[in-house]
Amino acid sequence: MRLRKSTKRGATTASAVALLAAASLITATASAADSDEKTLTADTLATWQTDGIVWSLEYANGVVYVGGTFNKVRPPGARPGQREVARKNFAAFDARTGRLLPCALPFSGAGNTVRALKAAPNDEVLYVGGSFTRAGKTGVASAAALDTGDCSLRKDFRPTMSSFVRAIDVTDGAVFLGGDFTLVNGRERERVAALTPSGALLPFKAEIDGPVRALLAAPEFGKLIVGGNFNMVNGDLERSLVALRPVTGKTVVSYPGWLPSRSSVQALTRDATNFYVAAEGRGTGIFDGRIAGRLSSGEMVWKDTCLGATQAVAVHDGVLYSGSHAHNCRDTPGGFAEGHFRQHFLAQSVRDRHILHWFPDTNGGNGEGNGPRALKIAGQILWAGGEFTEVNGRQQQSLTRFTTGPDRGAPEEPPQLKASASRTGRVTLTWRSAWDRDDAVLKYRIYRDGKLLASPTGRSTEWNRPTMKYTDTVAPGSRHRYRIVVTDGRNAAPASKALLVTAVGPERTKANR
Repeated sequence: MRLRKSTKRGATTASAVALLAAASLITATASAADSDEKTLTADTLATWQTDGIVWSLEYANGVVYVGGTFNKVRPPGARPGQREVARKNFAAFDARTGRLLPCALPFSGAGNTVRALKAAPNDEVLYVGGSFTRAGKTGVASAAALDTGDCSLRKDFRPTMSSFVRAIDVTDGAVFLGGDFTLVNGRERERVAALTPSGALLPFKAEIDGPVRALLAAPEFGKLIVGGNFNMVNGDLERSLVALRPVTGKTVVSYPGWLPSRSSVQALTRDATNFYVAAEGRGTGIFDGRIAGRLSSGEMVWKDTCLGATQAVAVHDGVLYSGSHAHNCRDTPGGFAEGHFRQHFLAQSVRDRHILHWFPDTNGGNGEGNGPRALKIAGQILWAGGEFTEVNGRQQQSLTRFTTGPDRGAPEEPPQLKASASRTGRVTLTWRSAWDRDDAVLKYRIYRDGKLLASPTGRSTEWNRPTMKYTDTVAPGSRHRYRIVVTDGRNAAPASKALLVTAVGPERTKANR
């Protein structure tokens, strides 16, 4: 949604009008108000569900591939156990319509998990990593490849991994794997390796002392960016983030001070100029947010301070989308202080990190309670997967989608009017402002006796809902019914209950519902 600059105007009718809005209306989202970024809507598209956790998403040739730890999928709106279709840790969907596709190769054995999916640059091959020993009826060792044209298992890419594969990235000449392994095809490769597209081990070699969770190839800059739970790389201190030479594995860029001890990189993504880091901290107050860095130079562009274990990032049209359980973004522009809620999706300007007004949400779900675990842009649609079981307050397990519009969601928690004491012939109405998941500025249509009286606007968020006020002038002793309707400009919430008000000379206004 386009974020509009705040406008306040007094309503001019036959009655005398006064509109007062709390000063806090402009505080929490002032940064976002000056932005030109356009986010997706917060409304979900109908999406299939899984009966377990989605760890990875990939897009190729109009298809979204889903990997995770699950046994079955079910249609949009179906509850657990209803209309289920067998899919063992891997499924494919039409990226535009969301339709379930017949590509259904099961991955099983060992950890029974698909953790990483990555398509080749030409979209003809899909590389799969995780913890499994069989792809269909074929024995494999935590890594395999499919031809996307017919969903068949390739015979050439069959590396033998000694442990979990958690991350994959692919260039024209190499397939990079990261994870927990220390041997590949019987040869030493410490948690990162490079193979040819046909599965032959390449000379690339690096020494990393902890699991690799994210890989990001930037061949035009001569870099492979690596993130994870490590401290030492090639004999030097490289806490959780390092850039390696794609051919040799030698360190090319260090990022000192970017991540503190007990903070690890969970995901990486990029656009043409920047790369973006998703971090998770272990312990109270440890860095959990996002970092933007320059691909060419390796310098930091910005770093936010949100707490809440970021698990996934995706960038689209100048906006960085993330999945986390953010609960304190007090020091990030447009953010919120520690409160009584967790926000599981955020959108930020790639220019200056400020948080945009885009607040769809999930619950924490099953497992570790982190909610979203994977994000992928497929055309103009953002796919999100994870361990959640609800989205925007409705039952939806492990998968959901967001698009560019049109906006279909009405504001949340419509206001109810109250009448307060006033001078002779004056009726003062007050209400708590509503909030909307993807519009910061809302319009409040006030009706007296069925006729539109005024349409003041106000800015609000879920955590900042100021009390608004409107004063009407009527004949002393007259009786009137007032209602209020809130709209985001396209969608309106139901009208409030009628408030019956009798203005009685110099006495206090009498109000009855």
